[in-house]
Amino acid sequence: MKIKHIQVVLLMLMVLPAFTSCKKYLDIVPDNIATIENAFTRRNEAEKFLFTCYSFLPKSGDLTGNPAFYAGDEISLIWPTVDFALNPAAYNIARGNQNVVDPFANFWDGSQEGQSLFIALRDCNIFLENIGKVPDMDQFEKDQWSAEVKFLKAYYLFYLVRMYGPIPLPKKNLEVSAGIKEIKVYRAPVDSCFNYMIQLIDSAEVFLPEIIADRVDGLGRITKPIALAIKAKMLVTAASPLFNGNTDYANFKDNRGQLLFNTTVDHSKWQKAALACKEAIDLCEKVGIQLYYYAQDVAQFDLSDETYTKMSIRNAVSEKWNSEIIWANTNSMVTTLQAYCLPRGLVESNVQPRGQLAPPLKIVEEFYTNHGLPITSDKDWNYAARFNLRIASDTDKIHIGLGYTTAALNFDREPRFYADLGFDGGTWYGQGKYDDNDQYVLKAKKGQPASQQVQFAYSTTGYWVKKLVNYKDVVGASATSIEPYAWPEMRLSDLYLLYSESLNEASEGTEVDPEAYKWIDLVRKRAGIPSVEDAWSGYSTEPTKFKTQKGFRDIIHQERLIEMAFEGDRYWSLLRWKEASKEFNEPITGWDIEQSSPEAYYRPRVIFNQRFGLKNYFWPIKDNNITVNRNLVQNPGW
Repeated sequence: MKIKHIQVVLLMLMVLPAFTSCKKYLDIVPDNIATIENAFTRRNEAEKFLFTCYSFLPKSGDLTGNPAFYAGDEISLIWPTVDFALNPAAYNIARGNQNVVDPFANFWDGSQEGQSLFIALRDCNIFLENIGKVPDMDQFEKDQWSAEVKFLKAYYLFYLVRMYGPIPLPKKNLEVSAGIKEIKVYRAPVDSCFNYMIQLIDSAEVFLPEIIADRVDGLGRITKPIALAIKAKMLVTAASPLFNGNTDYANFKDNRGQLLFNTTVDHSKWQKAALACKEAIDLCEKVGIQLYYYAQDVAQFDLSDETYTKMSIRNAVSEKWNSEIIWANTNSMVTTLQAYCLPRGLVESNVQPRGQLAPPLKIVEEFYTNHGLPITSDKDWNYAARFNLRIASDTDKIHIGLGYTTAALNFDREPRFYADLGFDGGTWYGQGKYDDNDQYVLKAKKGQPASQQVQFAYSTTGYWVKKLVNYKDVVGASATSIEPYAWPEMRLSDLYLLYSESLNEASEGTEVDPEAYKWIDLVRKRAGIPSVEDAWSGYSTEPTKFKTQKGFRDIIHQERLIEMAFEGDRYWSLLRWKEASKEFNEPITGWDIEQSSPEAYYRPRVIFNQRFGLKNYFWPIKDNNITVNRNLVQNPGW
């Protein structure tokens, strides 16, 4: 009996921490609370436990806290690293080094820059099981707090399912006295996982407030618009090809013979997703959430329409608590990340900016032309000559320094190109300069201020992520002042695009639901480009592409990749669309940054060759977990 007891304890420690409810829970309980019982004896102590449940929210805006930044193809870094502050574990995934012994960005166990979301789920269960015992709270407040934690539980499950596919569902914590058979849990089929997430949100949303009344202390807390928007995103993910009728996993079963993926496409999932998106949009608009448009707050300067548009695009992300934000994660304030997006060359002697987050050329080419079309589809844009040199004229100077020689690739692009990207010869509004006629001009060829002057502060591709930099940051000669903002987990433009996608996929036959155009066009209007119909019928080499479901699907996908660029969305979207096998097997390239002349600098060079196989659609479970519990079964290919 003693041997059996030891085996039980070991399994409980090693298999899934979320399935225990040990009374000696001391590691992450609120300060000065020695037992679970004491944590729920008073309201203020219970509130500390509530914030413990919030504390597990992924730090998406931290320098290394968002695996989607680095695991895909959106960012190139100095490698091997010479800067210990920027050594993201997830970048090993992009470079083909993921493994089963000690997986990178491990959110199952909590290692390699991941935190265990199963521990988060355990704590959510503890809260839900005990909040009813608190004596000095009314039922209304208990219901609201419980609803917040149910949402958090659903979100943690969603995060895990995107990474690992089918997971065990900790609907409640196991007792310490649980036997080995109970502890050796199974992974639930993906449909069961999504159904449980939706059940949690459905039971929570009726008790959540529509707005935060106390904006001083309450911003960042979960509201009903947040719950409905994330529910919509969950349902869109569940309806997408990775999880809906995926025949690649036809033989993915556990040791009971339970199939973990459905292999037949369920068209009704897109219909449910569309309904959820519309419900979320209606509520968001009801409470005043709307697409952000910049209103000048530096009155003495006369700004161009182009600058207003670019600032609307940038500030929709980096202006704190702006009108477009549905959910801002106060667990992740964006500070250091901005310094690693800022190039050193804005002020020649500045020391703080690192400028290491470098978009590859393939991301640069993703952005539209000024007609709102892919650069391969615009009949007026010379794709074949994109690497040729061109000198900026007076008509270009709002985006490119007058008289500067740069690549044709940087000319005649859409406003999001200039709002999101910094590049050699490109203008940079803000950072202490707020006059259209006196902007910084970035100079990045060898020997110039933004080039590789030091080993830890340069772009490997010749491009920088301007989008994530708050325009009020001030770059000085010896220091940089950073304006922090809470990371936007969900914006209204994201929801609009999800709705457009869902309507298109839910359409019967091959024709496009006309309503689908409306929501994507709202996003395009704010971006300063023509509507889908005007762009494709007027300037495209494929003028009827937008009229078919398949053609419009391609348009929606590219629109999302542009609008949500550098926000951690591209990686998950390419996975759920099952397009990662194509995109993540292309080389990562940039300009030849070691050269000083334009002719030599503007030659594409390969930085590294990416490799992606079927197994990479999901993270591996750490091998030791499979050894301890054979019921888990490893993800295919690992």
